[in-house]
Amino acid sequence: MSRAFVRESDVPQLPELPPLVSPLPPGTKNLITPGGAQRLREELARLVETSRPPLAAAPPDDIDAKRELQTVDQRIRYLRESLRTAEVVEPGSPGEGVRFGTTVTVRENNGTETQYRIVGVDETDLERNWISFLSPIARTLLNGRVGDRVKLKAPRGERELEIVAIVEE
Repeated sequence: MSRAFVRESDVPQLPELPPLVSPLPPGTKNLITPGGAQRLREELARLVETSRPPLAAAPPDDIDAKRELQTVDQRIRYLRESLRTAEVVEPGSPGEGVRFGTTVTVRENNGTETQYRIVGVDETDLERNWISFLSPIARTLLNGRVGDRVKLKAPRGERELEIVAIVEE
C-alpha cells in the first residue's frame, strides 16, 4: 500500500527519554548552598532562553536536533524539580565546626593535605573537591572541629584524617 493513503508521518519518532532521577535517597532533604541554587537557576535560564529555542525551531526531520532537544528538556525538568524541592542552607560559621557549606582541610597520616567543600548533591564537583553531604567522607567530617581526628572507612581500608582548618564559603 502506498504511504500516500496512510496518515503516518515520514518523520521518525524518537522514544521519550526517562526522567532524570535525583540521587537523593527517599525522604532526604534536598539541601543546597545559596551559590549552588544560583548556579542551578542560571543553568535553567540558559537552557530555556538560549539552548532550547534553536533546537525547537529545527526542521522536523533533523533527528540530531530532536535528540538534543529531548536531552535539554530532560535537564530542564530535572532542574525545575530540584529547585522546587531545594532547601537553601546558609553555611555555618567555622567556629561551629564542620557544617554543610563549609570547606574543611584535612591531613592524612602521611602529611598530605586535602580540602573538601561539603555541598548538596546537585553541586557535587569532584574536580574541585566539592563533595555531597551524603558522601562517606562528608558524613565522617560533619560536626568535627579543628584538631579532631576522625576515622574514615574506605574501600582500601580505614584512614585517619586530622581536621586542620575550616573555612566558611
